[in-house]
Amino acid sequence: MIRIVIADDENLLRGAIAALLDLEDGIEVVGQADNGRDAVRVVRELDPDVVLLDLEMPDLDGIEASSAILAESPERPVILLTRHGRPGVLRRALTVGVRGFVGKTVDPARLAQIIGDVHSGLRYIDSEISTAAMMDDCPLTERELELLRLTVEGLTVREMSARLHLASGTVRNYLSSAMQKTGGSTRHDAARRAAERNWL
Repeated sequence: MIRIVIADDENLLRGAIAALLDLEDGIEVVGQADNGRDAVRVVRELDPDVVLLDLEMPDLDGIEASSAILAESPERPVILLTRHGRPGVLRRALTVGVRGFVGKTVDPARLAQIIGDVHSGLRYIDSEISTAAMMDDCPLTERELELLRLTVEGLTVREMSARLHLASGTVRNYLSSAMQKTGGSTRHDAARRAAERNWL
């Protein structure tokens, strides 16, 4: 029996997924949460075999929650459910160790099969998302992307420097490089252009 924890802030959808998965042979939903922070807590308490997380949740999003869960249990299989499979998001998810990336329109029986595959050690990425990622020609480095994401969050250069333990001059150099690569006139413009191209 594969024990599952599901986290999604859409209560009706989460309940429906849980009910459908419980009907599948070999799967038992043992816990649920409606935000990323509670998901981390529930996983810690219940020690499930597989974790199914919505990408967009309050408190901690799916990637942040995955990062916290995998920091404690690096081998635990985590699957992200999303409506928006942007290549940049896929890269971030794979970087933290997520093993599955699935669209929310997936058939419940197929989702059960994916859960079984991921539990057995395989990786699953939705074909449309993986195709988009392969065609992506993002010129930005991971550090540049990280700093543009922090720009979107509204952090100042000094705050970025403190969070990432980098010198302010180093932060400015990365941001300047990102501006050149995106053609942005400011770091905020660079972040906007990167977001429009689905790089963030």
